[in-house]
Amino acid sequence: MQFDRRQFVRQAGLGAAALAYSPWAVPAAEPAGFTLPKLPYAPDALEPYIDKLTMEIHHGKHHQAYVDNLNKALASQPELLKQPIETILRNIDKVKPEIKQAVINNGGGHANHSLFWEVMTPKGGGEPSGPLGKAITAEFGSFDKLQAAMSDAGVKQFGSGWSWLVLNQGKLQVLGAPNQDSPLMKGATPILGLDVWEHAYYLKYQNRRADYVKAWWNVVNWQAVADRYEKALKG
Repeated sequence: MQFDRRQFVRQAGLGAAALAYSPWAVPAAEPAGFTLPKLPYAPDALEPYIDKLTMEIHHGKHHQAYVDNLNKALASQPELLKQPIETILRNIDKVKPEIKQAVINNGGGHANHSLFWEVMTPKGGGEPSGPLGKAITAEFGSFDKLQAAMSDAGVKQFGSGWSWLVLNQGKLQVLGAPNQDSPLMKGATPILGLDVWEHAYYLKYQNRRADYVKAWWNVVNWQAVADRYEKALKG
């Protein structure tokens, strides 16, 4: 019995479909490694304080590059691809020396930005209340003093870097950090981060970093920061 070409293609298609739905079919393996998280809001949602184009480039280009380069760096130590990035950074000395700096740069970039997107929200700003608000007043004297300390650390950060509010040994602290260095590497837990790399603000604010820092407080998601604080307290 002979099959013409049309019959062959049809039979082959039916066979492939049957295999796909077969209980013995092997599912496709999920790609190993880290992936870019989605923004929790639209790219233009933080305007007028942070513009749409900056958000699209910052998230879709810069953060994606950190993720891609982190996966490439860890290809020689693939067991780490199964660990949370926070665990890797807290135990950075367990990373092979030849890839350690790449993991600091790109793993830090991934962790820092993943937090950054989450601690911002449309119609944010104001002041925190509840346990976080009380802790800020107890540690810094007032919210205004915390805001001034974090803003100062961000504005005065030489070159690229971050200003952080962290929980360290049960106490809130403000830290400045260069590049994509993560507070996790120092044993501290970041709960609020301000990105002062130029790619975070230059399209809208150019060299006016202080104006960007001032505007940024209008989009802080204090509920997300409070959740991080309470989770960090519980360890």
